[in-house]
Amino acid sequence: MSLREHFGLMARYNEWMNTKVYDAAARLDAQALAADRGAFFGSILGTLNHLAVGDITWLKRFATHPAGFAALDPVRRMPTPTSLDQQLASDLGALRVLRRELDAAILGWAEALTDADLEHVLEYANMRGVAARRPFWGLVAHFFNHQTHHRGQASALLLQAGQDIGVTDLVVLVPDETAT
Repeated sequence: MSLREHFGLMARYNEWMNTKVYDAAARLDAQALAADRGAFFGSILGTLNHLAVGDITWLKRFATHPAGFAALDPVRRMPTPTSLDQQLASDLGALRVLRRELDAAILGWAEALTDADLEHVLEYANMRGVAARRPFWGLVAHFFNHQTHHRGQASALLLQAGQDIGVTDLVVLVPDETAT
């Protein structure tokens, strides 16, 4: 499997897991979603908001790549987050609409990636304005790792609230090549 194919798999995993997380979160009331549970971003809703902030921030950076990535056009039109704990939506329903739009953009973008795109060195600045130049493949790997990290937190918070999201293993999406 090439790195480009791996990132396509990660995009599909991202969408699958987000659906599971949001389905579990939808079984909770607003108070349970907003309750401070001591996580990095406080609540389940805070953690899901942070995931969207991170995705928008990185996808906007990725949209500056010379390849253009038309699938990122919807993200280009979104406001740029100003902090890592910014609340993009105050309720799960609105946040879920945004999440679906982001996941669609991620799937389209990952499908359009080429090996040459991944070799590009991307120049960007972090939220504090610190400039960086890094290989695109490494930034994409970070992007998907960041999602997995915080979705793991959301999964734990949901379990504490009585909602098990079920199987989370990437291997479920890896094709079985059992010899016949």
